[in-house]
Amino acid sequence: MSQALDLAGEAAADGDVPVGAVLLAPDGTLLGEGRNVRERDGDPTGHAEVMAIRAAAARTGEWNLEGTTLVVTMEPCVMCAGAVLQSRVSRVVFGAWDGKAGAAGSLYDVLRDRRLPYRAEVIGGVREAEATALLQDFFRDRR
Repeated sequence: MSQALDLAGEAAADGDVPVGAVLLAPDGTLLGEGRNVRERDGDPTGHAEVMAIRAAAARTGEWNLEGTTLVVTMEPCVMCAGAVLQSRVSRVVFGAWDGKAGAAGSLYDVLRDRRLPYRAEVIGGVREAEATALLQDFFRDRR
């Protein structure tokens, strides 16, 4: 989570919402990392989770990332939850809950929906205070 928080700080420095993510192999090896780049790149899919998944798939040469763990500073949105399921990421660990758009247990629970053919384990609230503070500081500075 420390590396994801550092990446979130980099996103904020570029004017993007401070969200960072790392994707780890089953043995803990870093496979990919990402941060929000939506504003910087003008890319509506430029969320930290998507960027980390893309980097891991490029590194491994595989779309199927089963057995991996995504560590992200904020609860994934519906788009990112879909990317997690499509890439078969096995576990999602996140910091801040997102009551407005979260899809890992707060507003929606896409990642654990039993109606879907694949589900991911979810662990929320890891270093929640730090992740939440990054977001609150970012938005307070913009108001």
